[in-house]
Amino acid sequence: MNDATHSATAPPPADDTLRALGALDARLERTNELLRRMLAEVAKTPSTHAIFVDAGYVHASAGLLVAGTEDRRNFDLDAEGLIDALIDTARTIFADSRLLRVYWYDGARRRIHTPEQQTIAELPDVKVRLGNLNANNQQKGVDSLIRSDLESLARHRAISDAALIGGDEDLVSAVEAAQGYGARVHLWGIEAAEGPNQAEALLWEVDSQRTFDLDFCRPYVTRRPVTMYENDSEPPPSRDEVRFVGAQIAATWLGERGRDRLAELLPGDPYLPAAVDQDLLVEAETRLSRSLRGHGALRRALRDGFWQHLRAQY
Repeated sequence: MNDATHSATAPPPADDTLRALGALDARLERTNELLRRMLAEVAKTPSTHAIFVDAGYVHASAGLLVAGTEDRRNFDLDAEGLIDALIDTARTIFADSRLLRVYWYDGARRRIHTPEQQTIAELPDVKVRLGNLNANNQQKGVDSLIRSDLESLARHRAISDAALIGGDEDLVSAVEAAQGYGARVHLWGIEAAEGPNQAEALLWEVDSQRTFDLDFCRPYVTRRPVTMYENDSEPPPSRDEVRFVGAQIAATWLGERGRDRLAELLPGDPYLPAAVDQDLLVEAETRLSRSLRGHGALRRALRDGFWQHLRAQY
């Protein structure tokens, strides 16, 4: 078969192929138009940020920096003023973004709000989330609450940026979870008074870092005056009197915490966890209007009375 014969018998381009190519071009154009519309809508939608505050970290770090102590009983924190300052800082950093809310994470016995926490919860744009406090006044469950909120908000595209104020290495998983859904996490910290107060692993993981210095924190932390006892010039109370006060405090302690907490405490008899022992001393001094510091025998009598009452109830 020669070339002329082959050329004469070759089929023309199929009409079906041309129609298919035309339909494909039309679908591509529709897809491109949808993408253009979607990008236009995204451009009109403001970014959203939220602030996540580990209150335990703030109290410990700011208290140590400004008041020289981590013990909350020795200073007052103006949480409302601090939260306003954090919101203003976020407004400056995330200039084209709107605030979703501030999440304030703290611990409380049986997750029951303290009066201070209730006041914070009533502030506009603030959500208080509570973990538990253990016998040593340590927060439990706060890190998991932070992770849950961060991950959920990032997954649902409710936030584009998260300002996280904390320092615990356990927060690394929270950061990773939020970043996995496209949110940017910015770690804010408080100037360390005595060595680092944020885990290196956490610093490595976040998208940016910011540290609040002494001048920033000072307006919001006020050291409480040292308690003055009216009768320090008088002879100290008797051992029996102090032992009786210890028993009274034990009765109050048991009524507030219950028998389950008593069962946890008893294996340590005759020793008390440091936090419980400190609370016992402060309460006894208040009831006696006397300082027991420097009176080792009286402090032992106080513990004896405390333990004697608890043993009798078990």
